[in-house]
Amino acid sequence: MLIENFSFGNFRSFKDIQSLNMSAADITSANEDIDKNNVIHSDNFDSLLKSKAIYGANASGKSNIVKAFYLFIGIIKNSVKDDRILSLVENFKLSTYSKNEPTFFQLIFTINQKNYRYGFEITQQKVANEWLFIIEKGEETPLFIREEKKITTIDKLRFEEGNKLLNVLGEGEENQVYRNNTLFLSTLVALGFGQLSKLIVKGIESIIIIEGITEENIFNRAKESLKDKEIKEYTTEMLKYADVGLQDFSLMKIKSREQFSVLSNENINSELLSFIEQNAGQDLVISSRNVYNQDNGIVGTVNFNFENSESEGTKKIFELSPLIYLSLKKGIPLIIDEFDARFHPLLTKKIVELFNSAENTTAQLIFITHDTNLLSNQLLRTDQIDFVEKDKFGASHLYTLVELEGITSSDSFESDYIRGKYGAIPFLGDFNKLIYSTKKTK
Repeated sequence: MLIENFSFGNFRSFKDIQSLNMSAADITSANEDIDKNNVIHSDNFDSLLKSKAIYGANASGKSNIVKAFYLFIGIIKNSVKDDRILSLVENFKLSTYSKNEPTFFQLIFTINQKNYRYGFEITQQKVANEWLFIIEKGEETPLFIREEKKITTIDKLRFEEGNKLLNVLGEGEENQVYRNNTLFLSTLVALGFGQLSKLIVKGIESIIIIEGITEENIFNRAKESLKDKEIKEYTTEMLKYADVGLQDFSLMKIKSREQFSVLSNENINSELLSFIEQNAGQDLVISSRNVYNQDNGIVGTVNFNFENSESEGTKKIFELSPLIYLSLKKGIPLIIDEFDARFHPLLTKKIVELFNSAENTTAQLIFITHDTNLLSNQLLRTDQIDFVEKDKFGASHLYTLVELEGITSSDSFESDYIRGKYGAIPFLGDFNKLIYSTKKTK
């Protein structure tokens, strides 16, 4: 599953249709290895970027890009079984025109070496339009086009499954689509009408999205993944390479204090014992650290309750490691908001380098960040750096560094960005006044 372009409009802070473009531009970087390693090359589709960094001031709308991805996938996944999913649509509210218009979502992607363009326009009540095209040698062919509840175009040969469903539902205009608040593509999958729809929906649903440091259940997902031996080994290695001081960790289902004492050779502390007594029967992540004597020799290990004892940064590495593994292993796009939160700059750089490596041939990383340490012409191409900025009317705009005039691959991206050359930075007021306002007056 490879993302070429994701477009969205009339969604939250984005009024007009904006595009997150993962197509590689025809450029030459300061370091030729970057052009070779940071791009996915293929004979069957255009060259695509392995990673994309998105910068902008606080409240510029960066996170709304991730929310747009999340809702787009959620509607595809749940429109058949959840009548309330469309109620999550939030259009741009600072325009009298936009509030009456539908929200736009579209994804151009490659799956199994074939290119598709799928999208829809929706309101909180209905699907206004929906379309699916196949792209071959630069030419687009519609597999189906929907307007309101009617399928206006269908390729009876290349999209036979859609034609079969229409035959079942009948030719009447009001019967063309199962429900007006349900996607036609999702309906086909739910009713088991074809392989292509299932392949596309499954591919889109596989995209991994982390909405930020407040993401719910991410720790439990990581904990569950430890049951997979390869993922567990990968996560262990990631934590060791991140230099957090852990020797090992494991997943244990503890029923009693006595059972844990046997499993852990009695290397337990009072905090862990208390936790065990309160959570008997639950899976527990146990981390191990070395114990040293006065001569700094290792004399053993001591075990801790990982979730309660480790730092927030260590827990974030633990949570992200299985997702990084799945992305790199299976070629699944990984999208992360607040990527640098709780991470040292050297660690974020190393993770980006994992994706921008010659060994990675199929995985893509899209991330929101404030870490200017990553704005380096030795790490990213100019088409791998995006910015989000709000205009004076409150509308967010997304643009790429490669689009700006006068930018060269040898420029110092970090210093130029901080100086405001690219825009998308905050214009801060006089913070000294905040000091004066705290002084007591006589």
